[in-house]
Amino acid sequence: MNIKCLIIDDEPLAINVIKNFLENFDQFELSGTCPDAVEAFNYLSKNEVDVIFLDINMPKMSGLDFLKSLAKPPLVVITTAYREFAVESFELDVVDYIVKPFSLQRFMKTINRIEQRLGEKKVSKTDSIIATEHERAHVFFKVDKKMVKVYLDEILYIESLKDYIRIKTYDESLINHNNLVSVAELLPPDEFVRIHRSYIIAIKKVKVIDGNQVEVGDKLLPIGRNYQKDVKDMLLGFSS
Repeated sequence: MNIKCLIIDDEPLAINVIKNFLENFDQFELSGTCPDAVEAFNYLSKNEVDVIFLDINMPKMSGLDFLKSLAKPPLVVITTAYREFAVESFELDVVDYIVKPFSLQRFMKTINRIEQRLGEKKVSKTDSIIATEHERAHVFFKVDKKMVKVYLDEILYIESLKDYIRIKTYDESLINHNNLVSVAELLPPDEFVRIHRSYIIAIKKVKVIDGNQVEVGDKLLPIGRNYQKDVKDMLLGFSS
């Protein structure tokens, strides 16, 4: 199933940039474009889309005011030349906030976030019969074109592999196209800590602190020079 997208922007050049970027991703389909919020409102009353790429500064109504007017908005990515509305945008539960001009590499991060959010929504619907309020905390990662549920309490560490990451659990080693900065945003900071430019570890899984290394599972991982004081303070404080 294709992911249907709507671009709402009053600048033709900005529309063309997003349109051209979307053509790189087979599962994404551009359903339409609108130059302002009023036309977008009328479009959405007749058509369903999965994702909106939304500019903020537009005639008739700002993008944020338009978003607030929607009772059940689809996923929203803010695309704007202004940095100062990021906090307000994320309070409205947008998937991402990208500042113009942005590169294809930055846009790919947005695509990953969209796919992850849609995967979470899909699974939550299909699993709603058996889900309970006591569901263990988890994150979905895209692995081999599938969204795989990983329970946080099973993660030992996460390793950077340049453009990919390895999520190591007791039983699995999963490869996901991502980076540690983005993954860190998904993890509770009181349970996970970055110890090196290449590693995030689960605090409770640390067995031994040996100088500038920690043992997690059966593996010794290095503590980076710039992380040593904060990591040791956090680990020793956590264990006290």
